[in-house]
Amino acid sequence: MTEQHSQRFERGTDGPKVIVAGVDGSDSSLRAAAYAGGLARRQRALLAVVYVQPVLASGAALGAPVAETTDEIAEDLVAQIREATERSKGIFDVRWEFHTFRGDPYNGLVRAADELKADAVVVGASEQAGHRIVGSVAVRLVKAGRWPVTVVP
Repeated sequence: MTEQHSQRFERGTDGPKVIVAGVDGSDSSLRAAAYAGGLARRQRALLAVVYVQPVLASGAALGAPVAETTDEIAEDLVAQIREATERSKGIFDVRWEFHTFRGDPYNGLVRAADELKADAVVVGASEQAGHRIVGSVAVRLVKAGRWPVTVVP
């Protein structure tokens, strides 16, 4: 005698729960955040917007206030996201958080996706010509093969 379990269809529970969007202030990263916001809204997922603050040892040697500058960039990004959220309030409701990590963009996004238990990662396409030779952050994330990665042009 075998025991049978009834199969129940669970509406809306099989999509991603956390979507990480990497932002750096570039137009493509802001488009990626907007795209990820739409995904998060439709999937009722949490949108985790992540800015990776670069750590530049050479900047300190040159006397450049690197940490202060990257803090200002992070604050500006949060302000832009809050403004966009306010404009869409009542039309589109998205749960979102803003996180900053320090390091290079690839390792920072990997750490963010791991710590935030991301189900998907969304980034903008690289706008730097040198990445065609060395490889962009997006390509490296795809090659890591740990999460579905969407690259927004």
